[in-house]
Amino acid sequence: MIDLHDSILGKRLEGGRLSKEEGMALYDCDLLRLGKAAQTLASRLHPDRQITFIVDRNISYTNACVLDCDFCAFYRPLGHKEAYTLDYATIFAKVQELVDLGGTQALIQGGVNPDLPLDYYLDLIRAIREKFPQVHVHSFSVVEFDMISKKNRLPLEEVFRRFKEAGLNSLPGGGAEILVERVRKLISPKKASSQRWIDVMRTAHKCGLKSTATMVFGHVETIAERIEHLIKIRDLQDETAGFRAFIPWTLSPQGTPRMSQFRPAGGEDYLKTVAISRIFLDNIEHIQSGWLTEGLKLGQIALAFGCDDMGGTLLEDKVLEPTGIQVHTRREDLVRLIREAGYVPAQRDTNYRILNVFN
Repeated sequence: MIDLHDSILGKRLEGGRLSKEEGMALYDCDLLRLGKAAQTLASRLHPDRQITFIVDRNISYTNACVLDCDFCAFYRPLGHKEAYTLDYATIFAKVQELVDLGGTQALIQGGVNPDLPLDYYLDLIRAIREKFPQVHVHSFSVVEFDMISKKNRLPLEEVFRRFKEAGLNSLPGGGAEILVERVRKLISPKKASSQRWIDVMRTAHKCGLKSTATMVFGHVETIAERIEHLIKIRDLQDETAGFRAFIPWTLSPQGTPRMSQFRPAGGEDYLKTVAISRIFLDNIEHIQSGWLTEGLKLGQIALAFGCDDMGGTLLEDKVLEPTGIQVHTRREDLVRLIREAGYVPAQRDTNYRILNVFN
């Protein structure tokens, strides 16, 4: 007699789509069985055994923010003595460091700062594209675009038209957390609703801007709410095909007093969720290992649980530094980790074009 988990995994391996109930049931499945199924699916998508990464940089242009999210140790209220907004010269210097290292992607995002005029963003993008035409501007989150649209009383379509015209190439997937209103009202009640997040992403995709999708888990959400999040991502991908990759990571409660009561999700929960993401998201090509929050070794192990990409090398991450996470990862580090895991390291660009294979 075939047990429930074998039946669910067999259905997916034969090309079927899983229901919410089947996705939830997989959390009771043995970790290694999940990993084997996820890796089989990943190998079908990427039979060359290449694991990709990108040389990029996070640039946190402002920490001034009005959202007051419980899990964020980075932001400062407007007017706070520690609040800042970077001038263009400082941002250009950071992009130059990226270029000097052979980097190809600038991920610029920060707090929701309504004091900044629309031209701050548009002129910044234009200047970066003029000075560094080889750099892909993968920048500004859904919550930033939500604020820009509302503050300037512009439809999202017009906002994205102007940003794309200025030279924006794509969007990161931040601000999703868990796309369920019960959760958002508890941890980020001032942030764009789950429906608004979907609507902003839908509009960006229809305006020709690709993006990633994310999930931050391991706090107040239930297993059912994690799967509900995956369903919303999967449904929008059916509609727009605009997500390049999915990136799940766990909450880092250090430095956030209101969230410090929650224990970190732990390695087994992280790996299960990575594997279930690969199994459940049948229409998203790439699943990214969250080494930045989980640590390099656990990020390496995730390559055996359905991940095919290790994300960026990153020169710094000011958002995570207040939680105690320091970023000093080089290209050579990711190449070594991928090789040690038994795969072929390959440097990519934002569009997943291979730039260099490290045989």
